[in-house]
Amino acid sequence: MFRWAIICLVISLVAGGLGLTNISDFARKLSMIFFALFFLGFLALLGFAYLVTEAVSHSELVPSLVAVSV
Repeated sequence: MFRWAIICLVISLVAGGLGLTNISDFARKLSMIFFALFFLGFLALLGFAYLVTEAVSHSELVPSLVAVSV
């Protein structure tokens, strides 16, 4: 998603520089949508990682898992 956001941003800048305002506006909106989706996905993964870390650190199975793996 982030790659597509950057590509659309570059297209928007180039189109704006050439005076193609309709194409520039569309590419800018598309870039913002892609970046928003990327950011929401990043936040979801960050939250999931936090929940997994909390679950593992408060788990009663950790000592038994360590004993089995040794």
